[in-house]
Parts: sequence; C-alpha cells; structure tokens
Amino acid sequence: MRMTSSTIRTRWSPKPDTATPQHRRAARAAAAVAAGALALSLSACGSSDEGSGGSTGDTDDTSNNVTLPKLEGTSLEVAAVWSGTEQANFKKVLQEFEKRTGAKVTFVPAQDPIINFIGSKVAGGQPPDIAMLPQPGAIKQAVDKGWAKELGSEAVKELGENYSQGWQDIGKVSGKPYGVYYKAANKSLIWYNNQVFENAGASEPETWPDLLSTAQTVFDSGVTPFSIGGAEGWTLTDWFENVYLSQAGPEKYDQLAKHEIKWTDPSVKDALTTLAQVWGKPDWIAGGANGALQTDFPASVTQVFTGGDQPKAAMVAAGDFAQVNIPSSMKIGTDAKVFPFPAVGDNGPVVSGGDAAVILQDSKGSQALATWLASPDAASIQAKLGGYLSPNKNVPNSDYPNAVQQKIAKALIDAGDDFRFDMSDQAPQAFGGTPGKGEWKILQDFLKNPKDIAGTQAKLEAEAAAAYGN
Repeated sequence: MRMTSSTIRTRWSPKPDTATPQHRRAARAAAAVAAGALALSLSACGSSDEGSGGSTGDTDDTSNNVTLPKLEGTSLEVAAVWSGTEQANFKKVLQEFEKRTGAKVTFVPAQDPIINFIGSKVAGGQPPDIAMLPQPGAIKQAVDKGWAKELGSEAVKELGENYSQGWQDIGKVSGKPYGVYYKAANKSLIWYNNQVFENAGASEPETWPDLLSTAQTVFDSGVTPFSIGGAEGWTLTDWFENVYLSQAGPEKYDQLAKHEIKWTDPSVKDALTTLAQVWGKPDWIAGGANGALQTDFPASVTQVFTGGDQPKAAMVAAGDFAQVNIPSSMKIGTDAKVFPFPAVGDNGPVVSGGDAAVILQDSKGSQALATWLASPDAASIQAKLGGYLSPNKNVPNSDYPNAVQQKIAKALIDAGDDFRFDMSDQAPQAFGGTPGKGEWKILQDFLKNPKDIAGTQAKLEAEAAAAYGN
C-alpha cells in the first residue's frame, strides 16, 4: 500500500480563525504526516498475530493513576446513545469506578438526538448526572441552556496531564472546560471480507477510480460490493464528508462546515456526482437503496462478515469502532481487513469524531466520575476490549488488542493538536445531527434518487441556512 498524505478532519477549537495562515498550513502538514502514517500502518493488516474484533481483553489488570474519593451511598446516572457491545464495554468502565469508589452508577440508554433526550429529562426534573455528547454544538447548547456544569479542578488536572491542548479546547465553551473527550474515532476506513477479495482477485484500492474498479471486480465474482447502513443518516454524512474533504480540499471543507459557502457551491455538486458513481448503482449495494435504508450500522458491518464466502456484501465504509460488530470468528487482519478511504482528489481523507462526558448535575460524585473518565485507567479498560479509540495520550498503546488498532491509535495520538472533526458534528444539530431531518434525511433521499443532484443541493442549502441562521 503506498503512503498517501491525508488530512485529519475534526471539530476544532472554539476560535479556529485566530490561527495564522502559516499556522494553519503547518497544522495541515503535520496532520498529513500523521494520517499518512495511518495509511502506511494499515498495510500491516495481514499480520497473523492480530486479534478478533470482539476481544474480551484482560481488564482486571488495571493501573491506578488517578485519585478518587470514597462515594459509598452515592448513586449516579450516565446517559449515552451507545448500544450493544459498545454499551456493554463502557459499563465495565463504570463498574471499575464503582469498585474504586463504592458509588452505584446506572447507564441510561438515550436516543438521538441526545440533546433532545436530555431536554426532556431536564424538563421532568430528572437529568442524568453525566451525558456523553457527540457534538461540540450539543455541548454549547447544553451550556447555553444552563444544563451543563463546569468541570472541577481534579477533572481539569487529568485533562491537562492526559490530553493534547486541541482535545482540551474542543471540550470548552467560551474558554471554560465542560467536556471530557472520552472516546474518539477514525471514520475514514473501509473494512472488507478478505475471502471475497481473494476469490474475486480484487486488491485494495488507493484512489476512487481504483475503488470503482475493485467494486466491479467483486460484483463480477457474484458478490454485492457495498453494505451501507442507511437507516442511520450519519453513515451517509461520513461517505459525503470523506469524498468532499478529499476532492474539495480542507479549506473548502472548513468553509462549508461553517456555512461560509453555500451547499449550492459547485464543490458540493462535484462531491454528490462522485457519490452517485456508487449510490447510483443499486446492484452494488446490499438490498439496493431500499434495503440500505432499512439497515442499521451494526447490521451493515455484520453482513459483510457472515455468510462464508458469499456474504451479503464485500465492503463497508466504517470507522475503527466497527470492530465490535465483526464476529469473533473473523480474525482481524486475516479474515477482516481494512484500508484507508481512497483518495478522490490529491490526498486521501482521514476523519475524526468523538464523544465527550458533560456534567449535568454537579456533585462530588459526578465530578469524580468525570475525573475518572479523563484518566488513562478508565480508557485502558475499554481499549483492551476492542472497537474503541481514546484521545488520551497516556493510554498504553499495547492495551489495544490487535496491531491494526494499535497503529490507528498511535496515528491519532501522534497527530497531537493537528486535527479536524466531523463536519456534520460541527453543524447545528437541527441540520447535522437529527434523525429524519436536515442533512441526514436529505442524504437518505439522495441515496434513493442520486440523479437529483441540483434538487439535493437546494434542499441542503435551505435546511443549512435555516439552521445556521445566515
């Protein structure tokens, strides 16, 4: 696999425009080096010593690097939209907190958009103590409404010791610390069934034309090329954003993320036209467009890695966290392999996202839990279980259960402050983060009718203008 320069796309600090052009160029260059290292590292995916995605890990051997108070008799609630294995693994992190402090912690399953879920809980007088918020805009909204409480000195101390300044800054609102970014993600990966590729004589693509050629080769072998979890609109925004970042470049990407250019811009037309080269071929998508729109994210991953050498699809565009949905019978690096999202333009994209712990009920217990989640001890527990990536720089790289994930994690940490965040997560939630509305719904409609590029652009611009207020 050749090494390609890339840009890590992430939500940036509250004042991204204060950087000089020279600083921004330097940041992009450093990010390109880190992301290029990621692309190179993935060439090791064939290593025979890599573990399965559903690793149970040894979480009993945990370090003690953080001081926590005794909290016997304290009950806490943590709300997040996580489900399945991801939720089960996070509960093990909470169980260790219980063991160390004597507190009782209950996980509260939330629905998207979580900010609306929290609003209903606040209105009912029963907000959770902590919520895991996936968008900086949601953190700001929680602060503006008076729901979020500032992090205390112990949590801030952990952040300062364990996080780069950039990850600390994106958890701030008006310069004050509110969010602990417990979980990160690399969203610019395509996972594939290696047996299908071998049977078809297909190879890992490096560019978008290569991807189209690989898809045709797989299709000709009798297997549908792509699985798409279109029931969840964020998976479609990830497709768009990877294409747009690589094709239009980081400066255009930043402008569109802030709605400084319109969604009717020619660069958006180009990206949608490129997407239609895949989405416009229903035979290339498991179940066609209608089937994809009834497939949730976990199922979109699972159906690539079940069914022997005749699965429902050969590939799925999904972040590093997809590992938790790969059956344990499929060995990562041998049966389940991964390559970077192919370059559409000069550079291949690398996309980052994340979830931050935000305190909604201020107490000794909730501050202690936020401090715990900012510690390497907490992150190490979930790192060992697989399907998880932490921006905490003091999590031992060896804690990740396989060589693929170790190298993905190292690339994230090596990037330091030089990253960008998911575009839809930067948008107002009404546009970029609400099921059945805004960008999610419009891209779902586009998946059904990828010929309507101009109409899709017009709808995106109308919704964005309303949400951004400009």
